[in-house]
Amino acid sequence: MPIGLPADTAKLRSHSTWFLTYGIIMAVLGLISIAAPGLATLAVGLSVGWLLLIGGAFGLVAVFSASREMPGFWWNLLASLVYILAGLSLLTRPIAGVLTLTIILAAYLLASGVCRIIQAFEYRGTRPGAWGWVLFSGIVDLVLAFLIMSGLPGTAVWAIGLMVGINLLMLGVAIVMAALAVRKAAVSA
Repeated sequence: MPIGLPADTAKLRSHSTWFLTYGIIMAVLGLISIAAPGLATLAVGLSVGWLLLIGGAFGLVAVFSASREMPGFWWNLLASLVYILAGLSLLTRPIAGVLTLTIILAAYLLASGVCRIIQAFEYRGTRPGAWGWVLFSGIVDLVLAFLIMSGLPGTAVWAIGLMVGINLLMLGVAIVMAALAVRKAAVSA
């Protein structure tokens, strides 16, 4: 361990090349998703379909391996069947599934925006430096929700892929910056 570095920083420094590589890959995947949001949207829809199908199948195995006298047996059975049906629906009708996921995304952004705006006004007196940013975040969520809803069904083609792409890009940049900061801290020490 280099002299003067905390143990955690030294450990991170020794693995910073892997984190740098990871960040670059995530950023590139984000850029690909942004460049081809329709393909990314379809990939997300199919991934969610497989996750639901696999989760439902494991749920059925768990339910049937238990006794029917177990509390919640029928509800767990119903939930597992719903997961399987939802997964099959997304896999067999991916365009309809993507439309549904996009509507859910818009509803989430709408609800999140309203909650953040209310939260911002509650923060106004107690957190004067933060309330404006929370308000801004809520307004951005509302704008995104209305943009997505106003363009349906067309926005279903690109909205999820674009959001995933932006998320991957920002995650990649954050990881790259963290890896570079750890390297810089190691050089400074």
